[in-house]
Amino acid sequence: MDNAEAARAAGQTEGPAPLNYFNYFTEVEDAFIRRRGKHLLLSPLDWALIESWKEMGVPLHVALRGIEKAFDSYESRPRKRSVKTLMYCQEEVEAQYAEWLESQTGAHAGAPGANAEGGAGDDKGGAEKGGAETDAGSSLPFPRAVIAAHLADCRSELRRAAEKGGGRAGAEALGEALARASARLEELASDFERSARPNAELLEGSLTDLEGLIDRALRASLPADEVAAARASAEEQLRPYRARMERATYEQTLDNLLAKALRERAGVPRLSLFYL
Repeated sequence: MDNAEAARAAGQTEGPAPLNYFNYFTEVEDAFIRRRGKHLLLSPLDWALIESWKEMGVPLHVALRGIEKAFDSYESRPRKRSVKTLMYCQEEVEAQYAEWLESQTGAHAGAPGANAEGGAGDDKGGAEKGGAETDAGSSLPFPRAVIAAHLADCRSELRRAAEKGGGRAGAEALGEALARASARLEELASDFERSARPNAELLEGSLTDLEGLIDRALRASLPADEVAAARASAEEQLRPYRARMERATYEQTLDNLLAKALRERAGVPRLSLFYL
């Protein structure tokens, strides 16, 4: 069975769903260059690989998760050779895609509870379906409806944050980053809604990646004096505890406090499910 057939078997009876993201190629390129740590132009072969993922119907968040996991694996085992091509991530991206297809098996594009054949009076069919839906969401830390509402609220807040920044220094770059995050969040929400067996851990990983994108954009786009003032305030909060903290712990805590302050100033929400 080829990838198109697998996608249809996973419930996409009319072909892969439209890919709702800012720019598939740019997002993949940005993720690869960021994780590699050095600017490296993608080769024609790399671009062809990205195009093949797009044509296969690999959702953007799945491709990005594969890239992140491939680099996590690489960095966990120090070696002399560096990653020079996106081909290094191909196996992990395709493994993540296969896992995603499996999670989509039995997903329905129609409205929840619709039963064209059995009708409203088919109590047995409705009970069986209800039981299946309960099982499908049993591994989630919160009810599906609560998670879906959280994702919708976050999209609305991102849009408001982008509008709020109009006219400020760095607003254009930050607005672009928020638009990218909002588009990727829309895809994640749609994927979550369609999934027969949604995976909260994978969703949380994708949300964490999005928060990282936003945090980097905030630090790069906001005025330097504003970022410096926020950092000084965070350092002051930690001053009584610094002597008792390991350096790595201190730096991470300081970074978290700075990110929190910048998000609050820009009106950017926390996307993580931990903040439900």
